[in-house]
Amino acid sequence: MTKIRWSAAAVAALTLVLGFGTPPASAAGAHEGEQLYPVLTYRTGPYAPSGIPFLGGLQDYVRYVNEVQGGVNGVKIYTPECETAYSIERGIECYERFKHGYEGAPTAIFQPHSSGLDAALLDKAREDHVPVFGPGGGQAHAFEGRVFPYSFPLVLDYWSEASIVVKYIAERAGGLDKLKGVKIATLYHDSGYGRDTIEPLKILSEKYGFVDIQIPVPHPGEQQQTQWQQIKQANADWVFLRGWGVMNPVAIKTAARVGFPVDHIIGDIWSGSEDDTRPAGGVAKGYLAVSVFPPGTNYKILQEIKKYVIDTGKSDLKDTSKFGSVYYNFGVIEGILAVEAFRTGQAKFGHRPLNTEEGRWALEHLDLAPDRIEQIGATGLVSPIKVTWLDHVGGSSAKIQQWTGTEWKPLTDWIDGDRALFHDVLEQKALDYAKEKGIAPRTNEDALIN
Repeated sequence: MTKIRWSAAAVAALTLVLGFGTPPASAAGAHEGEQLYPVLTYRTGPYAPSGIPFLGGLQDYVRYVNEVQGGVNGVKIYTPECETAYSIERGIECYERFKHGYEGAPTAIFQPHSSGLDAALLDKAREDHVPVFGPGGGQAHAFEGRVFPYSFPLVLDYWSEASIVVKYIAERAGGLDKLKGVKIATLYHDSGYGRDTIEPLKILSEKYGFVDIQIPVPHPGEQQQTQWQQIKQANADWVFLRGWGVMNPVAIKTAARVGFPVDHIIGDIWSGSEDDTRPAGGVAKGYLAVSVFPPGTNYKILQEIKKYVIDTGKSDLKDTSKFGSVYYNFGVIEGILAVEAFRTGQAKFGHRPLNTEEGRWALEHLDLAPDRIEQIGATGLVSPIKVTWLDHVGGSSAKIQQWTGTEWKPLTDWIDGDRALFHDVLEQKALDYAKEKGIAPRTNEDALIN
């Protein structure tokens, strides 16, 4: 099959000619009265093995809410898809298509499903007044709601993740005071995502005295022999693996080849799925990873989805063996966060679809407390968060899990990231950004009014 390559200019021209992003008149009001929740997909491309179960979980949860619960207070959720193949350029096209609503349904919130796209939209979404939230993949300094009113790095940022990894290693060593001289190597995907923990690990190493070793791996990470030889030569005690896609099983197999113990490798949240361990085979047994999306089906909400969606043949998944996997459950968690944001906004603005300003307000008042998590049936699956106009993360907790050879098992309860340690540094980054962009930080009065 001949593959046609389109330049950015050609795509832009075609967009103007065809009216990309503007539905035909016959469809303009087809979903009036519904809440638009655009879904950026990557069912194709290098990261499709992660994207397929993740998007399956998200769509299955929304189907459950729509068909079993009748929507959010009677408001159905409309989830048209836009395929990006995990490309920032395609992601921006999808954003432009849906930012003002689609087929009569208004947009309230937007999810990029990509750390790179999240960063690319930082300025644009602020100018467009479109709230963007990226669970587990947002920009750490965007926690500062005074400067970033439309950016929400919910659940966990990479800086907090770095501190959780260090806390766990300290626990294994016998305490934070035992970290002095311990060698921790970070093997990272050489991208903005991968490099995002360099600075926090430097701060942590200066505080606790461990040796901080940083080793990049060029995309896509299919060759790592040189990097693992560096790790062995440095006599590293632990490896923090910040990979994505094929880089992860290659890292595990290469570590085994050079004789590095797999139970001293801790994967990032994007390096801890079944698709990262199974391709590595038996040598992956004992591998550790940070977990914000606990796998498994023994959660009430997962059992409800199984009964009403999986078992009735309505699942978005073609391969239902992925039900309850790490990325499937991530999709469910993301769906829960979005639905609860809609519910929060409706409590103030009425039981109707929300617009983007109302969506921003809803995210700034999202309070997912343990009792509400219990009502949803997601205890143990979702960590409590409370977002405010000053704190757009709402809490950063994760578990450490271990691969048994066939499945993931949690080793810890929720571990809180050390956000206080990084607060001043990240706040200053946000204020520097505001100065550079000519942004006047919001005041308490502004937040109360808006």
